[in-house]
Amino acid sequence: MFKYAAMVGALLLVLGVGSAQAFFSFFSGGYQYISAEELNKRLQAGDEMVLLDICPADEFAEGHIPGSIETNAFPTQTAEERKRLSKGLAAMQAGDEDIIIICPGGGGGARRTVDYYVDQGIAKDRIYILEDGLRKWPYETVPKS
Repeated sequence: MFKYAAMVGALLLVLGVGSAQAFFSFFSGGYQYISAEELNKRLQAGDEMVLLDICPADEFAEGHIPGSIETNAFPTQTAEERKRLSKGLAAMQAGDEDIIIICPGGGGGARRTVDYYVDQGIAKDRIYILEDGLRKWPYETVPKS
C-alpha cells in the first residue's frame, strides 16, 4: 500500500510541475526567460551559449556583456533592423547551443527577435530572453573597444 501511495504522490508531483510550467509558458507567450543571476552563473561556469545583443549602438558602446555579438537590431520592427539579426545566423542554425537574446528591457524587441529566429528554423526551446534586459543587469559589463 505504501508503494502505491508513493507512486501516486510522485505522479501528482510530476503533473503539478508540468502544469506549473505550462501555466507559466502560457502567460509568458511561450517565450523562455533567463534571470540575470542564472545567466551570470552559466557565464561563470563557462557554459557554451550564444549571447546576441540587439541593443542600439550607443548602448552597446557604453557597456555590454563580454562575448556578446553586437547586432544593433533594436527594436527589430523594420526589415532593415531584422536584417541585422542575420549576423551569426548560419552558425546558430548549425549549432545546438542556447541563444540568449539581450535587449535594453527584455520586452518587445527581444520577443520579435525570438520570432525572427524561429522563422529562420531555429528551435524555440534553444532561445532565451534576458529577463528585464541589459538595463537591469547587475553584473559587470565592458565598453566597446
